[in-house]
Amino acid sequence: MARDYAARCPVSPVRNTWLVAAAILLAAQGNRAQKVRVEEELEAYPTESVELRCQFIDGGGRTKLTQVSWIWEPIDGQRDNIAVFHPVYGQSFPNLSFKDRVVFLHNTLENPSIRISDLRMSDAGRYTCEYATYPSGNEQGTTTLIMLAKPKNSANVVTVQAGTKSVVVAQCEAADGKPAATIKWLASVGGNHSTSTTNGPDGTVTVRSEYRLVPTPADNGREVTCMVEQRTQDRPWVHPVKLSVEYPPSVTIEGYDHNWYVGRSDAVLLCTANANPAPTTVTWTAVSGPLPDTVVVDGNKLTVRKVDDAVNTTFICEVENKHGTSKHQITTIVNERQQITPGPPTGAVIGGILGALAFIGIIIGIIFFIRKRQEDGEGPPKHKPPPPVKAGSSTEMLNKPSEPPTATETAPLSPGEVYYEPTGREPVTNLDDETTGALNGGAQPVLDDSAKYGNINELKEHATDGHHGNDMESSSHEPPAANISRGESFVSPAMYV
Repeated sequence: MARDYAARCPVSPVRNTWLVAAAILLAAQGNRAQKVRVEEELEAYPTESVELRCQFIDGGGRTKLTQVSWIWEPIDGQRDNIAVFHPVYGQSFPNLSFKDRVVFLHNTLENPSIRISDLRMSDAGRYTCEYATYPSGNEQGTTTLIMLAKPKNSANVVTVQAGTKSVVVAQCEAADGKPAATIKWLASVGGNHSTSTTNGPDGTVTVRSEYRLVPTPADNGREVTCMVEQRTQDRPWVHPVKLSVEYPPSVTIEGYDHNWYVGRSDAVLLCTANANPAPTTVTWTAVSGPLPDTVVVDGNKLTVRKVDDAVNTTFICEVENKHGTSKHQITTIVNERQQITPGPPTGAVIGGILGALAFIGIIIGIIFFIRKRQEDGEGPPKHKPPPPVKAGSSTEMLNKPSEPPTATETAPLSPGEVYYEPTGREPVTNLDDETTGALNGGAQPVLDDSAKYGNINELKEHATDGHHGNDMESSSHEPPAANISRGESFVSPAMYV
């Protein structure tokens, strides 16, 4: 019956493919379950210690561990056992170079980690933790140990002589470093550099760099800086050096002021030399022969105690160092009398002082004027206003001469309009009844009798006649006292616009 079912339902090719893939995946998982766990890479320094960890991971617990070994590969193709652990026979350290420097941290096959002490640069390489197992065979994991070394940095100057060829003027070195260092130069003297490397037997690298230029006397004392960068340094190593360029002397004579006259005392000449190294000898001579008796020489200083015709000559200063000799000369002329150098004219000095004082005075005046104008603009008015005039008073009219009205005067004025007399009299302002009443304390406008009369005499006569009239008639021309407020009402005269 099963055969009949199989004949009726054959397995498809796709199904076979899936089954094979599943089997491969299960096998791979089984292999991963038995893996040796180690660290891929470690870094260490000489004289230090390092721990190489190893652990066997058995997922199913079906693998039997027989033995574990640590194998060191310093270079490709070279394999040396440095430590072996067997559960029955114990520990073994077959490599003499690691003897007494390697120990197992745990005496178990499942965790055979080791420690290497007193590291050397030659200990760098690959370390493999290899298990002998049953039934799967050998299992292993590899750790790469990288040995680092801080370089020994140095920089120095090379003393050279000024010339026309490019030479080495400074050197910089980063010795016995790992990895190799990088050297740079910081300079403003316009040179160039070259770098070389040398590999050491223990894996370290020495880097050397030389700075070159065509040296001149001006380059002496200038700085160039060596900068070393390397992985083990927290920051770049920087060291400046001063160039040392040697050259023959360059000589000048100073101190002659062209005013040597007969009788002058203590005239001095100085011989100045620019040289590297410093001059070894300084010699004074005269073209006319031996130095005069009045001349005293002290190194580069020549002093004439008493000037006379004997020093009317040419003095020569000769300077020497190990690179050569150089000289300079100067001719001194002795005058019969002292030459007085004219100073600035007295008149010009006085004029300059007066001009400066005048300028200061003008500035002070301008400042005072500006401040005065500001005070005048900001303060109260300086003029005194005219005294007030009583409303309705006839005093103003009494002071005016009687003139016939002109056509302009007879024209009616609108309220508030000001009329200016052509004869120079006070302006006339037209006040309407409402305004007049307000100015009069709210009473009716006061009648001005002076308007009836042509001159002051008629006004006086009218006043006399009225005095002799009856009381009722005289009282009819007086304004009612009851309508005038306390102190009476005043109206100021119209102001000029």
